Amino acid sequence: MSNYINYNDTIAFHPGYYIKEIVEESGLTQEDFAKRLDTTPKNLSLLIRGEQSLSIDIAMKLSRMLGTSVNYWLNLQNAYDALVAEFKSEEELVEERKVFEIFDYKYFRDNFRLPELRGKKDEQIKALREFLKVATLTVFTKRDMAVSFRSASAELSKSATVKANTMVQIATNKALSIEAPKYNKKRFELAVQYALTLTKNHNDFYTLIQKAFEEAGVIFVILPNISGSQINGATKKIGDNIMLMVNDRRLNSDSFWFTLFHEIGHIINGDYGISFEKESGKQEQAADVYAEDRLIPREKYNEFVARKRFKLDDIIDFAASIDRDPGIVLGRLQNDGFVGFDDWTMKPIKHKYKVMPLF
Repeated sequence: MSNYINYNDTIAFHPGYYIKEIVEESGLTQEDFAKRLDTTPKNLSLLIRGEQSLSIDIAMKLSRMLGTSVNYWLNLQNAYDALVAEFKSEEELVEERKVFEIFDYKYFRDNFRLPELRGKKDEQIKALREFLKVATLTVFTKRDMAVSFRSASAELSKSATVKANTMVQIATNKALSIEAPKYNKKRFELAVQYALTLTKNHNDFYTLIQKAFEEAGVIFVILPNISGSQINGATKKIGDNIMLMVNDRRLNSDSFWFTLFHEIGHIINGDYGISFEKESGKQEQAADVYAEDRLIPREKYNEFVARKRFKLDDIIDFAASIDRDPGIVLGRLQNDGFVGFDDWTMKPIKHKYKVMPLF
């Protein structure tokens, strides 16, 4: 590190620069000067080379020895530190601009009412930084920045990591703005049971589930997906509450309910983190089984499958017998290979949700 810095046509001198001049003009060796200053030669050498900040103690000793004020020396250090910080900030902004290129600013403008700022990238970065409540967008490049990544994180690109962390950050900030009672597992299990009665309610289910979960200390957030995030949902402990987030990446009724109950399974199992597509591992398998069994009781599903009748009316009748949306049953049958994904006769029971975040 130098004992002076030149940045944007401004030069800031480290206090060590001036101390070096004083030592040279005194005719003393650094060792003799250090003894008179009541410090070690090593300490003085580090200071002169700009490798160590000037302490209040040394500033006081210099003022006594040379008849200057303490503030004179401290102001020199502050001016130097300020310019170094400005220089580092500019370097960080260069990296931040690279991260910003990963984002589509339109997503934040359209969904969260950020200002247009067309063509003003640095101002867009500032607006995005303030919205996300971070010092720099580069923090989103760090794995597990917002919440624990699971096994799929090893295969994630930098872009997917940034986008996944960002979605969790948005949901976390939303959750922090909501006052809710302390998480109560028994009350949450009752709210989950209530949620199962809403699978056929395609219009009001979100607000009803949100309210029921919130009363149990679980803050439920649905977000528009950031393209390329590869994220399905996430759970995170926030103080006495739990944040549960899903996105609208695939909001067919069956996908939504399975994703929701998959994340509920993680909460019930005390396992928090981000769920990515095509993820494996014991935690994910346990959450999958939980979602499957709660949405469609396993014994009843096995009995239905054993009959090998998968026409539209058969699916509708079975769904009615277990009080579920037929689309959920269809999705399970398609996933298990009993019904083709391209079977056009199933169109009447396919339902796609359009959910906007409540911001």
